[in-house]
Amino acid sequence: MNEVRRSRLLIALVGALIALVGAVAVAPTPAAAATEGFRGMNWAVLGDNFSTGPLVVQGLSMSDSNATVRAKANALYDDMAATMGVNTVRLPINTHTVGTAWWEAYRGAIDAATARGFKVILAYWEDGAASGGRITNLAAWNAMWSTVTNTYGANPNVYFEPMNEPHGYSSAEWRDVAANWLSYHYSAVPGRVLIGGTGFSQDLRDVCNDPRFAATLFSFHHYAFFYEAMSYDAFRSHIQTRLGTCASRAVATEFGAPMNDGRDYADAASTDNFVRHIRAMAQVMRDNRMGGTYWPALGGKPGTIGYDWYSMFSLSGSGTNLDLTVRNPSGADRIRYGWGDTIGGGPTTPPPSTGTFYRITVRHSGKAMDVQAPNTDNGARVGQYTYGGNPWQQWQFVDAGSGWWRLVSRHSGKCLDVTGASTADGAELIQYTCGSGANQQFQMVASGGWFQLRARHSGKCVDVPALSTADGVVLKQYACNTGANQQWSRTPV
Repeated sequence: MNEVRRSRLLIALVGALIALVGAVAVAPTPAAAATEGFRGMNWAVLGDNFSTGPLVVQGLSMSDSNATVRAKANALYDDMAATMGVNTVRLPINTHTVGTAWWEAYRGAIDAATARGFKVILAYWEDGAASGGRITNLAAWNAMWSTVTNTYGANPNVYFEPMNEPHGYSSAEWRDVAANWLSYHYSAVPGRVLIGGTGFSQDLRDVCNDPRFAATLFSFHHYAFFYEAMSYDAFRSHIQTRLGTCASRAVATEFGAPMNDGRDYADAASTDNFVRHIRAMAQVMRDNRMGGTYWPALGGKPGTIGYDWYSMFSLSGSGTNLDLTVRNPSGADRIRYGWGDTIGGGPTTPPPSTGTFYRITVRHSGKAMDVQAPNTDNGARVGQYTYGGNPWQQWQFVDAGSGWWRLVSRHSGKCLDVTGASTADGAELIQYTCGSGANQQFQMVASGGWFQLRARHSGKCVDVPALSTADGVVLKQYACNTGANQQWSRTPV
């Protein structure tokens, strides 16, 4: 090849490469999900978190010790996880809480969450609504955050939100405040910091485009009452627009709607503005594989009914024996849909974590599903027994497809089985070598804040006969009903 031809070929090749690089550079890049693991709830003060005093979230008391707070928190986290698959809690802090005696007790709610693998978002609320969305005392705010980040900066499950809804600042002012926070609180890993959007954390476009926040996450709020009524499609467009190009780094740390009055969030044709909003919000989250923390699980503005009508759960019980019940199952399902769960035709309770073992507890007696001795034999009966932390009381859920699960004993590696594949009422539950039989496949069907275990081959439910509370009672299948002796929960062990 002569030199002229070689030169022309080289020039053509370089030109083609430049064109290719240019085409790649301008091609749109789809969002790469970074927040879909946040399946969360806000645990708030009854009366809201804007306070000039210590923050005591609903269910806790200033007289509680750290141990009492931990016990209460674990009871509530158990129910949040069992009913909706929650793995994240957003908790408020302020300068009147951190560093006080109450802080040492309140930390029990943080530590109980992280000990079980939950993520915790610690968010600062300014001193009362009168402060107008601005930090009341910058020195106290920085001192508070120094305490918090020095304590939890090395904990990979704790996230920091410098300010909730900085609506008293202009965009430029807020971005400077947030950037200074990042520089000052260097023990907070940027990847575990959530910078709120402008206004009521409702617009991420300016913070998203600020290079000072290139390594952080973002906190995003969206409520129907922020805006005029919209159609479902208009809400979707509105939400997506305000996420800017940073949906992949956004966590919807506040969104909510009434859960107390029976609205049907499963109705795609609804003309109710709140239903349209929640459905649109859930779809945008799902489209972008965003996580979020619903407002609220508990707490919030009580209005004239004694509780926040947006609250996902009603609270019952006393002392450390606290229970949560979902107020609106269709609303809970729509939030789970936003988190990526299959709703309708799929599992009716959130899927278990792969590789995790669980204690499975029956509602009426509080006792655990237990393989009776000899614990490794085929045909060993399965009953209820006081939980002692034994491996024959621990179970793994193995996906059998299409919303059905095999329950595998940790001790023996064998499966929960309806003996003889019987379809009769009263057939016993045993363990047996795992196979492909439908009598070893169960569906978790939501029942209030609990779930039934429904056998695939018979359509009948795992039942503690006669509502017995005695240790050693053998489990049997019976026609499904509303009895607490057919209602179960699961807790990671």
